[in-house]
Amino acid sequence: MTLLQSIPTSNVSTVLFFGTLGMLVLAIGLVVFIVFHQRKVIKYQQQLQHMEEEQQQILLNASIRWQEEERQRIAADLHDDAGPLLATARLYLNENLVHQEMAVQLQSIYNAKQIIDDTIQLIRNISHSLMPPTLKNFGLESAVNDLFQKISGSGAINASCRFHDYRERLLPQRELLIFRVSQELVNNILKHSNSSFIHLTQNISEGKFYMRIHHDGKGITQSDMEKMNKTSTGLGLKNIQSRMKVLNGNILFEKDASQTFFKVTIEMPVSIEPNA
Repeated sequence: MTLLQSIPTSNVSTVLFFGTLGMLVLAIGLVVFIVFHQRKVIKYQQQLQHMEEEQQQILLNASIRWQEEERQRIAADLHDDAGPLLATARLYLNENLVHQEMAVQLQSIYNAKQIIDDTIQLIRNISHSLMPPTLKNFGLESAVNDLFQKISGSGAINASCRFHDYRERLLPQRELLIFRVSQELVNNILKHSNSSFIHLTQNISEGKFYMRIHHDGKGITQSDMEKMNKTSTGLGLKNIQSRMKVLNGNILFEKDASQTFFKVTIEMPVSIEPNA
C-alpha cells in the first residue's frame, strides 16, 4: 500500500487543495515580482534617458553659447577696431583733399595708407584666429608644433609634443576641431594647473586616432568632469565635449598610473582625407 493510499480521501483532497493554492500563490507572486521589476527597469531606463537628454541639451547650449561668443567677439573686433580705423582713413581721403597743397595731399595719402595697412592686418588676424594658416597649409601636426613652440618659447613652462602616426592628413574640418580641442585643453592647463611641464603625444591604433596631454599640475578626473556636466559651470570643457561629439569621439580625464601626473586622452575614429 502506498503512502497516498494510506491517507484518508478527505485529507488527500485537502493536501492537493493547499498544494495547488500554494503553487498558485507562488506563481502569482512571481508574476507580480516580474511586473514590478520590469516597471523599475523601465523607470530606470526612462530616468537614464532623461539624464542623457539633459546632458545633451547642456552640451548643445554650451556649443550655441560658444558660437554666439565667437560671433560677438568677431563683431566687437570689427566694430571697435576696424570700424574706427576705416573711418579715420576716410577722413584723410575726404573730398577737400584735392584742394589742399601737394605736401598735405601726400601726407594725407600716406597716413591713410598706414591706417588701411593696419586694418588689413587686423582683419588678417581675425581670419587667422578662425583658421590658423599653419593648420590650413601644413596640417594638424605643424599647427600643434607651432602652438607648443610658442608656449615653450615664453619660458614660463616646458612644453613639448610628438606625433608618431601622422603620415596622412585628416579631413580639414576634423583637423580644425581637434586643434581647437587641444588648444582649449592647453589653455586650461596654462591658466589653472600651475604645471611645470606639458607634453602632448599622438598615435593611431586599431583605426582610432589618439591624442594625449600630460601635465604635472592641478587637474581633474572623469568623475569631476561628469559632475561639472550636470551644472552650468565649466563652459570651456562643455565646448570641448560638444566638439568631440561632432568628431564622434570621446575624451577621458584621469590621473596617471603613477598618481604623479594628470592625463587627458582624446579618442576618435580615423577619417583620412582623400588625395591628401
